[in-house]
Amino acid sequence: MKVLEKVIGWAKLLTEAGICMLALAVVLQVLFGAGTAFFPADVIGNIVSITSSLGSQGLVGLVALGVLYGIFNRGTSS
Repeated sequence: MKVLEKVIGWAKLLTEAGICMLALAVVLQVLFGAGTAFFPADVIGNIVSITSSLGSQGLVGLVALGVLYGIFNRGTSS
């Protein structure tokens, strides 16, 4: 059980780090534009694309968005 708890802990830390990197990339793109040397990908365009594809799927997109929201906020209710 301790191994599984350790793996879950690492997964949570990696997820949090990924979200922080995503937020940093958005801020860098807002400040310096889409073609920054720090992060050459179009992060805001990708987020808009994902959001519009989820929205175009109707109820399935809303359910998927709700599931993702529940996963990210599952551990913060304590």
